[in-house]
Amino acid sequence: MWIITVYSKGNNISMFEFNSEQEAREAFKNVSGCKILSEVIYFNDQIV
Repeated sequence: MWIITVYSKGNNISMFEFNSEQEAREAFKNVSGCKILSEVIYFNDQIV
């Protein structure tokens, strides 16, 4: 799971969740403001 966290003016925080890295990176390009792209990995995920 991928999360984009956006800090905008007025101390507003928005978070957007994506299932794929590609989808998250496409959205990341179009979001304005101070932003962070994070991958969330759960202990029981099969990826690890």
